[in-house]
Amino acid sequence: MNLSEKKYLLLDLDGVCYGSHNGYPLEKVFGMVSKRMTKFIQEKLNLDEKKAKELQTDYFYKYNTSLNGLMLHHNVVGEEFLKYVHDIDISFMKEDKIMRNEIEQLDMEKFIFTNGSAEHAKNILTHLGIYDLFGRDKVFDIQDAGYVPKPEASTFDLMTKKFGINPKETIYIEDIAKNLSIGHERGCTTVWLINNEHFGKMDSDKYYISHKIENLSLFLKEIRLLKSK
Repeated sequence: MNLSEKKYLLLDLDGVCYGSHNGYPLEKVFGMVSKRMTKFIQEKLNLDEKKAKELQTDYFYKYNTSLNGLMLHHNVVGEEFLKYVHDIDISFMKEDKIMRNEIEQLDMEKFIFTNGSAEHAKNILTHLGIYDLFGRDKVFDIQDAGYVPKPEASTFDLMTKKFGINPKETIYIEDIAKNLSIGHERGCTTVWLINNEHFGKMDSDKYYISHKIENLSLFLKEIRLLKSK
């Protein structure tokens, strides 16, 4: 099945809906979130900043999210953590009218699949001027996943069940290459949005990536034009 025949568009949030490709580098937003994470860990576990940061990074690499490690080893309450770390000021982020136009015109059902919270997704997508094209029903977040992060198979399967989508009819776009592994296994056309983030580009040379792109809006335009032929 080629791109023009696909029915569903599955987008990761951070690094895909915004990133260097539309003028909002991931590190600008995630830098704020990361600082909040470090502060949360400092206060919860009574650690100095250096130890808290080390633990945060270690858990991220071991468990795919820092929260996952904190819940497993320190009984941290997921909802409390998410509310705290996503309390950030992103007023600098403006509407992306080009992306909105391409998403709006594309004859596919569109969904968000994120390891973050639904509230964080709402905040980001509202600032980008596209939240109304999704809404809560079309966002699958870490709470929907029972706090089990991507790329776990059980989480991917819960997501497809919630949305009622067939992976074989789905284009799945991520900035973290390794998260695409289960999508490929289930039959998605997988797309990696090229970036230089250390964690993002790990495994970006693997067989389970169907396409590599540099700009989300241009790629959506390409699909739209293919569908119009």
